[in-house]
Amino acid sequence: MRLWSVHPKYLDAQGLVALWREALLAQAVLRGRTRGYRHHPQLQRFRSHAQPKSAINSFLLQVGSEATARGYSFDLSKIGPVRKIDKISVSTGQIHFEWQHLLKKLRRRNPQLYRRWKQERAPKCHPLFRKQHGPIAAWEK
Repeated sequence: MRLWSVHPKYLDAQGLVALWREALLAQAVLRGRTRGYRHHPQLQRFRSHAQPKSAINSFLLQVGSEATARGYSFDLSKIGPVRKIDKISVSTGQIHFEWQHLLKKLRRRNPQLYRRWKQERAPKCHPLFRKQHGPIAAWEK
């Protein structure tokens, strides 16, 4: 499971579809609707939020919005209610780690997109997150 902290606009089609599916799985876990992945480290930041279900819904909304902008037809009815919530902090170290990880994936899967993004020095984070200085997250494997 990879719930990217970087903005979904950077993902290739395969990555965006995978993110959608994995975020829906995370939503099911947070709603108590599945027994698998309950202890997955990527869920820690959602569980620690004051409104974890609203946080994952907000995360999904942005992924769905990116998909819609690209002309994909994700089933947005799967997103639960979206409320105004506090952003989740994400460290600059985590963003950097994920950015390098994504670039490696893009180099193999989508060289054209890799060439587009490889010069990006300050990638944006997903709108649910707020950057703050710090190292890679402790939950990162």
